[in-house]
This record gives sequence, C-alpha cells and structure tokens, in this order.
Amino acid sequence: MAKIRGYIATSLDGYIADRDGKLDWLFAYNDVDFGEHGYTRFARSVRTIVMGRTTYDFIAEQPTPWAYEGHRVIIVTSRPIENPRGKLETRHDVDELIAELRALADGDVWMMGGSKLLSAFLDRGSLDDIEIYVMPELVGGGTPLFSPTGLRLSPRLNEAKPLSRGCVFLRYSF
Repeated sequence: MAKIRGYIATSLDGYIADRDGKLDWLFAYNDVDFGEHGYTRFARSVRTIVMGRTTYDFIAEQPTPWAYEGHRVIIVTSRPIENPRGKLETRHDVDELIAELRALADGDVWMMGGSKLLSAFLDRGSLDDIEIYVMPELVGGGTPLFSPTGLRLSPRLNEAKPLSRGCVFLRYSF
C-alpha cells in the first residue's frame, strides 16, 4: 500500500503563495542547502505525484523544462488540459483517487497540493505525513498552507531542524 506524503514550503505567516499567486519570496531561498531534506531526495522517494489544477497551471507556465519525467503525474481537475506539459493523467473525484492511490504497489505518492487539495486529503484522513519548510518571510496574505475547513487535527512532530538563512524543516505524521 502506498503512503501519501506531503512536501511543501510556507512563509512564516502560513502562506504558500502571495496575494498575486507569486512565489518570488520562496525563490529567494533557492540557494539554501536542504541537505538530506532536499527536493531531489524527496522526489526520488516517490513514484506518483498528485497536484491540483492551480498548481499544475502555475508549473506549466514556467519556462523551465518539465521536472516530473519518470513519475506518474495525476492532475485533479474537472476541466480538460490543452497541450499538457509532459505525460499526465487527470482525475476529478478525490475519493476515487484516494482509493486508487492507496492500492498502488509501485511506490509512494507525493500529494503536491496546493492548499485546497491538501486540505481535501486531510479531511479524508488520507495524508500519512508532511514535510514543511518554513521560510523566514511574512508575505501578508495569499494562499494559506491549509484551507480553512473546520477540521481539527493534532499531528505528531517527528522531526524539526533549523536550516541556513533562518529556514526550518518540520516533518509531521498523521
């Protein structure tokens, strides 16, 4: 059975994108050495990547090459994707998708998000753990790390580690 895992960065005030949907505050930390907690290590540890349509559209608009070759990529959307970047699949029913993901036997799943999809998985008790990188930035508003759904949880802190430039790594399990 595949584990469903999160891996995401947030500002100190709890936002994953600013009010304009931009990540320039996050990209200012591209030089931080995350060491054993780095993106490359995490990406190699998963076989399937699930993201919401807003996240996909943001990534697809970037001038960089498609970074997910070699992974199964599933976009949760009810709208067709014209001219997709890379090989991908689409799903629209989150409950059916979770059942499909749990049945996978070829590796873990990265629930890439954003906040609506991340919260939908949490609401269904379907996120096993999450790695959160807190960046020392106050962006003053935007897309919250977790969408307000009324769900109350007490995840277990498995690891916390200060990184360079005031960044902090946190790993929680549910």
